Amino acid sequence: MTSMTTFQIYDLLNRPRPLWLVKIDLSDAALFWVDLSECKLAMANLSKADLNWANLAGADLRRADLSMANLFEAHLQRADLNEANLSRTNLTRVDLGKAELVDAIAVEANLSRANLSKAIMMRANMNNCILNRADLSKANLTGVNLSGSDLTNANLFDANLTGANLRKADLSRSDLTAANLTLADLSDAILLGADLTDANLEGATLSGATMPDGTRYGAAPEKSDGG
Repeated sequence: MTSMTTFQIYDLLNRPRPLWLVKIDLSDAALFWVDLSECKLAMANLSKADLNWANLAGADLRRADLSMANLFEAHLQRADLNEANLSRTNLTRVDLGKAELVDAIAVEANLSRANLSKAIMMRANMNNCILNRADLSKANLTGVNLSGSDLTNANLFDANLTGANLRKADLSRSDLTAANLTLADLSDAILLGADLTDANLEGATLSGATMPDGTRYGAAPEKSDGG
C-alpha cells in the first residue's frame, strides 16, 4: 500500500504535465477518473489501485505493476505496457487501441468487451484470460499465450496469431476472418460457429479441436449401421 496521504496524491496529480512518476508507489490508491495521459509511469506500482475510468492514453507504463488493479472503462490508447504486469486485472471495456503489450503478463485478466484493435501484443502471457466480445482486429498477437482463454464472440479479423498458443481456448462464434494462424497451436480449442473465412492455418495444430461445424478434428468418422 502506498505511503502517500490522500492530500499528497492529489497535490502531485494536479501539478503541470506531463508528470514524471517513474517507480512511484500508488498501490491500493483510489485514482478513479484520474488523468495520467502521456505521463511517465515506468516501473510504477499500481497494484490493486482503483483506476476506473482513468485516462492513461499515451502513458509510459513499461514494466509497471498493475496486477489486480481495477481499470474498468479506462483509456489506454497508444499506452506503452511492454513487460507490464496485468495479472488478474479488471480491464473490462478498456480501450487499448494501438497500445503496446509486448512481453506483458496478463494471466487471468478480465478483458471482456475491451478494445485491442491494432494493439501490439507479441509474446504476451494471457493464459486463462476473459476476452469475450473483445475487439482484437488487426492486432499483432505473434507468439502470444492465450491457452485456456475465453474468446467467445471475439473479433479477430485480420489478426496476426502466428505461433500463438491457443490450446483449450474457447473461440466459439469468434470472427477469425483473414486471421493469420500460421503455426498456431489450437489443440483442444473450441471453434464452434467461428468464422474462418480466408484464415491462414498453414502449419497449425488442430488436434482434438472442435471445428466450426461441431466436428472434432482428427476424430474417426462414425460408421453407419449396415442394417
